[in-house]
Amino acid sequence: MDGTVLVADDDRTIRTVLTQALTRAGCKVHATSSLTTLMRWVGEGKGDVVISDVAMPDGNGLEMLPKIAADRPDLPVIVISAQNTIMTAIKAAEAQAYDYLPKPFDLPDLMKRTARALERSGAPRRSTDSTPEKDEDDLPMVGKTAVMQSLYRVIARVMNTDLPVLIWGESGTGKSLIARALHDLSDRRSLPFVTVTESDLRELEGPAQVMARVRGGTLLIDEIGDISAEVQARIARMMDMEGDNKPRFIATSQVDLSDESGNSTLRRDLYYRLSGATLHVPGLRDRVEDIPLLAAHFLERAEAGPTGPRVLSDGAAKVLAKYPWPGNVRQLEHAMRQLTLTSRAPEITRAEAEQIVGGQPGPEPARAAGNTERLGASVERHIRRYFELHGNALPPPGLYQRILREVETPLIEVALAATSGNQAKCAELLGINRNTLRKKITDLGIEVTRGRKMM
Repeated sequence: MDGTVLVADDDRTIRTVLTQALTRAGCKVHATSSLTTLMRWVGEGKGDVVISDVAMPDGNGLEMLPKIAADRPDLPVIVISAQNTIMTAIKAAEAQAYDYLPKPFDLPDLMKRTARALERSGAPRRSTDSTPEKDEDDLPMVGKTAVMQSLYRVIARVMNTDLPVLIWGESGTGKSLIARALHDLSDRRSLPFVTVTESDLRELEGPAQVMARVRGGTLLIDEIGDISAEVQARIARMMDMEGDNKPRFIATSQVDLSDESGNSTLRRDLYYRLSGATLHVPGLRDRVEDIPLLAAHFLERAEAGPTGPRVLSDGAAKVLAKYPWPGNVRQLEHAMRQLTLTSRAPEITRAEAEQIVGGQPGPEPARAAGNTERLGASVERHIRRYFELHGNALPPPGLYQRILREVETPLIEVALAATSGNQAKCAELLGINRNTLRKKITDLGIEVTRGRKMM
């Protein structure tokens, strides 16, 4: 790499790591913990790329982006932030950031993005005059996992396009929430947002009445896969209509409608119309690390009980992270409301979390087709979805170890549960050395409970 990089972060360790890495790569680096200093350097014409944190001692890094874009429109800015919510990603895109990475970031990935920014530093970046109006608390899409950060970036890319969007995921994952965010943060936010079901379109005049209501805004079709073929044909004709007041179409589904084996009841022509952009919203089982974050978020939003607001103990957080949450985010939110009312002290104990989890409904029986699916096919399906979420970009480096960890952790946990926590038996069952098992338990943060067989 060749060029000058301006680094602004109040964390001395991050400044040091980035300075050393970029210098070894051949760059000149100016690093500071002050936005004021950064803006002075930008004003003086220094730097070919900026890497800036959001939360700085003397201001918000995102608020500086419009001024940088106005003064030096060809200067790419890469935003890094520990505020791992959808709003951070969207605000970064709205403020004309060249790129956005959540903390903790992958250093090789950041270096590749910096190299691309240096190569394209003379290229104009996407500009938009829309501004987010929703408060972050209105969008409980919180997550630091790679799969959620990828979803945030895709949302930020497609929200101001006219592409139809197909959003799919299990019940309770927040599909309608994402649809609403796509509308409220887009150029159409001042126009109506209308949600329809099959009953709204069944009558002959239904489509015309719906189009009159939406008036060029956003039309959300709920559970498109459950709609009859006759109404699907009407939706296809609605999408083909021309005119200045044509709405943006968004549809939701609980299943992947790209299946061409004949299992899907969605007309293929309608699927191709709707899938201009396809967003998969992962279940909580696919983003376990986000469960404590979401739980804390819901506890903060819940009305405080007689002893004040609630927080999770470490033990309670581990209990919540191990539960499968078949109802996903909606079920987790309901459980946190219950804990707010029933917990005896400000800190929720492990026992209280176990009691709440024990009273939750279990997962629905698996579909017959799922019972015969090979493990390899299931893993391949999840990996393909993960790649699809990145669009035309590749996932961050280190994918091999991340995937192994995702499989290894539940394998060891289930084996330990089956052997009542007996590590010698578990090691024999898995076919690995006992010392190797102990090291993996420590490295993966697995909790061992002896004397209680779980299977």
